[in-house]
Amino acid sequence: MSYNFAMTGAAGYIAPRHLQAIRDTGNNLVAALDPHDSVGILDSYFPDCAYFREPERFDRHIEKLRRGPESDQVNYVTICSPNFLHDAHIRLALRSGAHAICEKPLVLNPWNCDALQDLEEESGRHIYTILQLRVHPSVVALKQKIDAETGGERHEVNLQYMTSRGKWYLFSWKGDEYKSGGLATNIGIHFFDMLMWIFGGVESSKVTLKEATKCAGKLELEKATVNWRLSIDSNDLPEEAVKTGKSTFRSITVDGDEFEFSGGFTDLHTMVYKETLAGNGFRIADAKPAIELAHAIREG
Repeated sequence: MSYNFAMTGAAGYIAPRHLQAIRDTGNNLVAALDPHDSVGILDSYFPDCAYFREPERFDRHIEKLRRGPESDQVNYVTICSPNFLHDAHIRLALRSGAHAICEKPLVLNPWNCDALQDLEEESGRHIYTILQLRVHPSVVALKQKIDAETGGERHEVNLQYMTSRGKWYLFSWKGDEYKSGGLATNIGIHFFDMLMWIFGGVESSKVTLKEATKCAGKLELEKATVNWRLSIDSNDLPEEAVKTGKSTFRSITVDGDEFEFSGGFTDLHTMVYKETLAGNGFRIADAKPAIELAHAIREG
């Protein structure tokens, strides 16, 4: 069965992965929204898609489709807009009679999860999110290994993620903590969700560094102690990354051994879409623990 999709944030960084996933799962994008009109990427995937710069016109168009033939109605709204708009755009999707598929973070605050849970139940539509690291083969294998342990082992995990960003970053919505949630939410939440999925829930959290361009801390999870550090400052890149011309350095060690999962990222969104459309997508309850942690780090 083929579904009709609409998308918010079509000009954004992550939108192409969603466009590919929608196409590769045999579905159609019928409407796209972004106030920035650099959306030529649509030609490579859905050139006949209706495009809107104004959310009011986008909303009206979806509502018009909802009142028309069933074959024209929007079944899913994919949300790739800035983090602070996720909540509003999820509500737009449910109000339009569509399911929502939202990029991380689903929302910025834990209490937004509770409100959306109520709306989900009232509308009869579902809210899904993209936790793509949970379908990465290497991550799945590590979780299976940890789950199979019977001796109550406790592991030492070290997470470092350095990704150079220019001066533009702090002047964009991503540099505004109110809009992005800060580094722990905008960048770290991917890894926090993965580590909590593998090693269990948070027992304690301590923030040891919190600046606009970098943050660090220590987590005590059920099965691991995690020391983590995130940075968008190019000066934090290790020498080996600089020598090879790389602008990103990612390292996770488990008990001193490097956990390698650099490859295999290209089709993860498509894999999540396939699971979602089959009724097995990641829901609000899956996303909430990492949102709670990121919020605690932000407030701490």
